[in-house]
Amino acid sequence: MKANQKLYYSIGEVSDLLKVKPHVLRYWESQFPVLSPKKNRAGNRTYRVRDIRLLIAIQTLLYDRKYTIAGARRKLKDFNNDPSVIAEQLNIPFADPEKRGILTSLRKDLLKLRELVEAL
Repeated sequence: MKANQKLYYSIGEVSDLLKVKPHVLRYWESQFPVLSPKKNRAGNRTYRVRDIRLLIAIQTLLYDRKYTIAGARRKLKDFNNDPSVIAEQLNIPFADPEKRGILTSLRKDLLKLRELVEAL
């Protein structure tokens, strides 16, 4: 793990990173037993990097590859629920939360820049 990489992410941070609503993350948690984010003393979910990689894999299977929930569950089992193997086998770019966060930030900056250029 990198020195500056966070250990835990809130559901809001993960929601922003994956561009899905928090209720979608909670639903996926109910449908994929392998997802089990810890809860802090206040009862809030805290996601580890491994959890986020699994969520990215689930999102890719459901949204990009058009798997059903049951099909995605089976596919994850085929890879022993190992997020690193899943990301590699499915060729998921930016499966690392830090890299995805940087990419998201760059995208926002580029969109703002585009708006400024179009306004000229």
